[in-house]
Amino acid sequence: MKFFAALVDYLPAFGHGLWLTVALTFIAAAIGFIASIPLVLAILYGRKAWKLLAKGFITLVRGTPLLVQLFFIYYGLPALGLRINPFVAALIGFILNSAAYQAEYLKGGFLAITTEQMEAAYSIGLTKWQAVRFIIFPQAFRFAIPALSNEIIYLVKYTSVAYIIQVPELLSQAKFFASDTFFHLETYLLIGAVYLALIWIVSKLTDALEKKLYIPGFDISHLR
Repeated sequence: MKFFAALVDYLPAFGHGLWLTVALTFIAAAIGFIASIPLVLAILYGRKAWKLLAKGFITLVRGTPLLVQLFFIYYGLPALGLRINPFVAALIGFILNSAAYQAEYLKGGFLAITTEQMEAAYSIGLTKWQAVRFIIFPQAFRFAIPALSNEIIYLVKYTSVAYIIQVPELLSQAKFFASDTFFHLETYLLIGAVYLALIWIVSKLTDALEKKLYIPGFDISHLR
């Protein structure tokens, strides 16, 4: 009972931390998805220079730990005269990270489309980019939905790393609360349950999106 009594007083702080966690997750996922599209298009259809740049960016991001990237943005950039507040620094790091991974997932979706479809698009007078926009991309996106939904789930959990650069997100608030009250076990059990609930909600939302975009005969269940 003492735990819940102390928790009531701290609910506004937990609410703020939860809001930051959700904001970091969905803003990073949305902007990361938008940024992933030119990356995958550059790799698959771009000229050599753009292809190399896109591949280099993805290799750099996927080949270095997220924590190192956050440290570089928050602690390294001030050495160049660029000072960024913790939330923006975390958001930039998550967007870059998410864009790189989502580009790889989208690339898998594109590669699942047979080359005959591009040839058929040319045969009816479409240009390469018209074919990509109207025929290839919609199918590739559907193929990539299971992997893209996993990326959002990963982002929910990755946001907990942001406390390292002083973002007062959910885990950070939990650490403050546990340190003040010494209810360490109860606090982290509760926070674990909150993260589990967030991931369940994300899973349901992505399942609903998959059903919304379902086309009879277009089965992607084997990609899960």
